[in-house]
Amino acid sequence: MGHFNLILVLSLSLISLCIYPYHISAQLSTNHYANICPNLENIVKQAVQRKFQQTFVTVPATLRLFFHDCFVQGCDASVLVASSGNNQAEKDSSDNLSLAGDGFDTVIKAKAAVDAVPQCKNKVSCADILALATRDVVALAGGPSYSVELGRFDGLVSRASDVNGRLPQPGFNLNQLNSLFAANGLTQTDMIALSGAHTLGFSHCNRFSNRIYSTPLDPSLNQQYATQLQQMCPRNVNPLIAINMDPNTPRTFDNVYYKNLQQGKGLFTSDQILFTDQRSRATVNSFASNSNVFNQNFVAAITKLGRVGVKNARNGKIRTDCSVL
Repeated sequence: MGHFNLILVLSLSLISLCIYPYHISAQLSTNHYANICPNLENIVKQAVQRKFQQTFVTVPATLRLFFHDCFVQGCDASVLVASSGNNQAEKDSSDNLSLAGDGFDTVIKAKAAVDAVPQCKNKVSCADILALATRDVVALAGGPSYSVELGRFDGLVSRASDVNGRLPQPGFNLNQLNSLFAANGLTQTDMIALSGAHTLGFSHCNRFSNRIYSTPLDPSLNQQYATQLQQMCPRNVNPLIAINMDPNTPRTFDNVYYKNLQQGKGLFTSDQILFTDQRSRATVNSFASNSNVFNQNFVAAITKLGRVGVKNARNGKIRTDCSVL
């Protein structure tokens, strides 16, 4: 009987591992560094504020960097690693080439500030610094501040080939979005809340030109907005031309992104589909009508995102240089 119970427990454990492969969050806690580096959060916050004062791009660049990191092999700072020798790292995959350098620089500067404190030197992971910096940039742009779970280790690998198929694309429909987010333990509501990060930042014309030059025009696209986009993105435009994701309040973290969707002003197909598809429209309407509801859902979703694929002392390390494995 005892042997049977042992087999049953082992079987249930294996089932749990299969069902929940993306969350290894037991090691994470908001006070992880309380005795290791007690002033960590203030050190990072001050470094992020200094970077923010240099350029607003710090905000969307850092937020996007966190997302791109967590969706590929988990939140392990593998996106920060530079290619070397025969290894092409994640940051050099085609999907990551548009990541703004200011996001990387934010983490590098914050890491340097942390390591300048003897008690903290080489004790804090790059993955945790990125998670903290992400919270700080959201708050600097007027968004909610929130407690950040800490205790991640940095990944031991970073391969461009791992990025393929793991990041949402501008042309995705709702099923494709839900499938990708579900693979990371995130619900449709989480996905819609995290999409609200598009209230900040910019994109390049080639990422949505198919929408504004299709024949007939994408019916979900506001005609007046389409005309404005055509003027800003004429055919054969310089591919470096940047267009705000949110045409109304591009420097404020708010719920205007969802109000734009209600008016057909989502820049990407994957934005506008959240309102066009009846299955997600109610959530968009809810977030558009109540900024507190959006903020609460965003905090819950980005906290869950921060638990994806967390590394520990057995399959990770604390990098001394965030760009070197």
